[in-house]
Amino acid sequence: MRRVLLLVLALGVVAALVVGLGQSGGADGPASSQPVSRDVSPEAAAIALKGAPAPLAALHERDSELLGGGRGAFERRLAALRGYPVVVNKWASWCGPCRFEFPFFQTQALRYGKSVAFLGLNAGDSSDDARRFLGRFPVPFPSYEDPKEEISRTLKAGAAYPVTIFFDRRGRLTYLHQGNYDGDSALAADIRRYALQ
Repeated sequence: MRRVLLLVLALGVVAALVVGLGQSGGADGPASSQPVSRDVSPEAAAIALKGAPAPLAALHERDSELLGGGRGAFERRLAALRGYPVVVNKWASWCGPCRFEFPFFQTQALRYGKSVAFLGLNAGDSSDDARRFLGRFPVPFPSYEDPKEEISRTLKAGAAYPVTIFFDRRGRLTYLHQGNYDGDSALAADIRRYALQ
């Protein structure tokens, strides 16, 4: 009886491990659209971004904030960032591919945040859901609210999710990436190719 009980217990542990690995994607990464936050503390982010030029530091001071003001406020921000490349990520808390790639923006914004401006564009989303999401997955830059996708249409980023838009130092749109990035290295390559030219 004791052997049977131990065998059942061992099989239960093995089954739990198999299910857990399957849900997490195993060693190759997540198989689902659940984000894996980089868990970067505000203090660590402040240290990594210390010494950023004033226009970029102003973004870091608004980390994970959801900003209103519509198209006008967004365009004024872009104008204030002339002289720096800008990467805009259009996302929504309900969008699985957006959630999957969000940790890559956490990482790359810390890596390039002293020379590249990062902005979020939270479109077609509820403000409460977006704020909860940013609370769980903080980034060292703000996101502008775009509930009716007015800013998105201006950027030619219509109804697709996610979309990443790259601007050069002169404020010219250089590339629009439709769909999610599959890893940090793919996003970093596009930042180098389309923002840091």
